[in-house]
Amino acid sequence: MNLNIDRQVLLGAVTKLDPRQLVREPVMLVVEIGAVVTTVLSVVDPSVLGWMVTVWLWLTVLFATLAESVAEGRGKAQAASLRALQTETTANRRTPGGGIEEVPSTSLRSGDVVVVAAGERIPGDGEVIEGVASVDESAVTGESAPVIRESGGDRSAVTGGTTVLSDQVAVRITSEPGQSFVDRMIALVEGSERQRTPNEIALNVLLSALTVVFVVVCATLWPVADHNGARQPVLVLVALLVCLIPTTIGALLSAIGIAGMDRLVRRNVLAMSGRAVEAAGDVDVLLLDKTGTITLGNRHATELLPVDGVDPDELAQAALLSSLADETPEGRSIVTLVGGEATLPRDAELVEFSATTRMSGVDTGGRQLRKGAGSAVTAWVGHSDPQLDGLVEQVSATGGTPLVVAEARGEERRLLGVIHLKDVVKPGMRERFDELRAMGIRTVMITGDNATTAKAIAGEARVDDFLAEATPEDKLALIREQQTGGRLVAMCGDGTNDAPALAQADVGVAMNTGTVAAKEAGNMVDLDSDPTKLIDIVEIGKQLLITRGALTTFSVANDVAKYFAILPAMFVVAFPDLDVLNVMRLSSPESAIVSAVVFNALVIVALIPLALRGVRYRPSSAAALLRRNILLYGVGGLIAPFVGIKLLDLVVSLIPGL
Repeated sequence: MNLNIDRQVLLGAVTKLDPRQLVREPVMLVVEIGAVVTTVLSVVDPSVLGWMVTVWLWLTVLFATLAESVAEGRGKAQAASLRALQTETTANRRTPGGGIEEVPSTSLRSGDVVVVAAGERIPGDGEVIEGVASVDESAVTGESAPVIRESGGDRSAVTGGTTVLSDQVAVRITSEPGQSFVDRMIALVEGSERQRTPNEIALNVLLSALTVVFVVVCATLWPVADHNGARQPVLVLVALLVCLIPTTIGALLSAIGIAGMDRLVRRNVLAMSGRAVEAAGDVDVLLLDKTGTITLGNRHATELLPVDGVDPDELAQAALLSSLADETPEGRSIVTLVGGEATLPRDAELVEFSATTRMSGVDTGGRQLRKGAGSAVTAWVGHSDPQLDGLVEQVSATGGTPLVVAEARGEERRLLGVIHLKDVVKPGMRERFDELRAMGIRTVMITGDNATTAKAIAGEARVDDFLAEATPEDKLALIREQQTGGRLVAMCGDGTNDAPALAQADVGVAMNTGTVAAKEAGNMVDLDSDPTKLIDIVEIGKQLLITRGALTTFSVANDVAKYFAILPAMFVVAFPDLDVLNVMRLSSPESAIVSAVVFNALVIVALIPLALRGVRYRPSSAAALLRRNILLYGVGGLIAPFVGIKLLDLVVSLIPGL
């Protein structure tokens, strides 16, 4: 993995050696203090052993700050591109009297109303209150296709720095200078506002406690060793301390957290807090909207069901002609299903769909064709058909939507059959839900459909449960019910009516296309407005937790192995029986000490790519993940130092004067 170590990254690593910054990393602060002590001792009483230990202790601290600097440096390029959006522009602000005044965009305040025309840049975060326009958001989302932003709906929010491509809109500014969406993204990718998460804080407290314990152990070891005739130089005790404390995970802990946030940013997700990322890794219940998330959202025609006495080709031809001028996704899917090549006759008169008639169709050559809701078409024909009623019920029971097709020639009107429109489950969703089930996550589909349709779609998608005819109050009640049972809940939404549920959920993902209320209520914002990304967010959260756990396991196991290298070397002269612990058969006490210190530093460098990339996550149970971590990182952490220190000893023992 390319670490992209440049001058700025190295400068950042050196800057972080400042004790005032390292105080946040107690383990590495102790190592730096040890490096200062050995530096003084080596100046007062120079020796090859002293200077080698000193150099590698300083490198240990530098490698730790380098890991954090590299993690932060990965967001610098993105931050630079985002800053380009903040170029001061002229905004056309409305005055209280209804006029327009030109002002710098930096002078805008929350509540100001600006008018933005085609070709102009939106000067700040806001909400469209008048008009509709096509907006280019590629600079923020990376998506080249323009999007529609309009007033009065769930797609009214706009982001400062994006460009209006057509028409004109009035935007009410909703952010103060320096607090915009882009400002928050810059702070996130640069790590300047990253707050430590509860789990990270807890682990830091544990590492600090272990460090204090080993400081006390090494401090008391000096008089004990002196009393038993095995007096040890302070230099050796410092080396022992650094090898005993959990330096590996202490050095990488911050980088792991930053890299986890960075992975979210690269997926175009803005997390308002690290707590939300960790919560995503611990989620037990996932609430997903049906339309657009589990299903494609647009119902597709899947089959034609003629009534007795009607030729299938006749029904197909009627369905095709009545759909040629229908530009809705459903209409186009009917044309695709029939697969015919036909054009509307010149004398054709289109009958547009309306909420009153609930039908659409075409009149041509003395023939009238209609398709629409069963009750509406049956009323138009003037009679019902038991067989057609049975076909309608059959389609409804499978979660589909029936469209009835009818024909009129003169005074004669007859029912031809039913078009089965199906809300198609997205490809791969069943497999994704199987993976979530393997993680121990319960999936719940939320839909406004009736219970019959919801049950059919839920069964096809293989979700664990569903909530039909859901209202905002129903969603909120469901989340609270799950949380009362001690579960963590994640959901996504884009409308103002989703805001209460997003605020209540442990992980609330708001769509960037949604309302300001939804984005303020959630603790994450998906810039791509892709509801299925909620599944990816959960996986990223789990990968963050697993990476931290795996490297902690490796670090602790690593330290155990180092005891066998350095403790026998220190006391074998006074206590010959300790030679049995020298299982690596190292060349000399001095060589053992230097090899252990060098390995302690190099293992940090070796693990930086893994900390940044994250441990590969495979959906499985908690027990299986624990076994994998113990076997791979626990056993691996025990074996690696034995091999590494022995190889280093072979090289170090060749150094003259050691």
